[in-house]
Amino acid sequence: MQNPILSITLNNKVLLMKEQDIHAELSSIRDLMERSAKFISLSGLSGVMAGIYAFIGAGVGYTLLQGQYAALRDGHTYIDELLIIKLFVVAIAVLVLSIGTGIWLSIRKAKRNGQPFWNAGSKRLLINMAIPLVSGGLFTIILVYRGYYGIVAPATLIFYGMSLVAGSHYTYSGIRSLGILEILLGLLCAVMPGYGLIFWSVGFGLLHIIYGTVMHFRYDK
Repeated sequence: MQNPILSITLNNKVLLMKEQDIHAELSSIRDLMERSAKFISLSGLSGVMAGIYAFIGAGVGYTLLQGQYAALRDGHTYIDELLIIKLFVVAIAVLVLSIGTGIWLSIRKAKRNGQPFWNAGSKRLLINMAIPLVSGGLFTIILVYRGYYGIVAPATLIFYGMSLVAGSHYTYSGIRSLGILEILLGLLCAVMPGYGLIFWSVGFGLLHIIYGTVMHFRYDK
């Protein structure tokens, strides 16, 4: 005759094992859904490199702008058109290098983790970030065309911060706080237009390096 206490104990163990299996399956499904919905191949090193490129670009910009800071503080005072073209080329170079490095490092990370680089999460991230970025880019071009050079730096910081906040739903949550800091920095820069290059260096340089380093040690290992 089977011992009833032993039978109850065995049944409880079986139920516990089944419950653990269910929790494991649910966790696996949840992880799979998160991987498909979010872009988790974003490399922290790409943020560090973007910050370095920004510092280099700011250094070049500082050299080009020597003697022009008083004009920038006026907000719309005439500045040599050739100088504007040079600064625009520097900004484009920094942007291209940052995007190119970010894509390369993220693809490398995705391959290392056996994940697709281009998935539903990366598409959503691109679309949501592109709206404020493209709007900000066009608005910046209008500012330059109208001669409002003193608020170009705050405008780029604010719109970039908005793009990070918009895209943070589809990648690491820490990107949201970075975006908020960029927006606050841009607003502060707007009341101090003559120091735009300094704020630009902090926003695109220092903050990128700090957050990129944190992301690298938290997610890239």
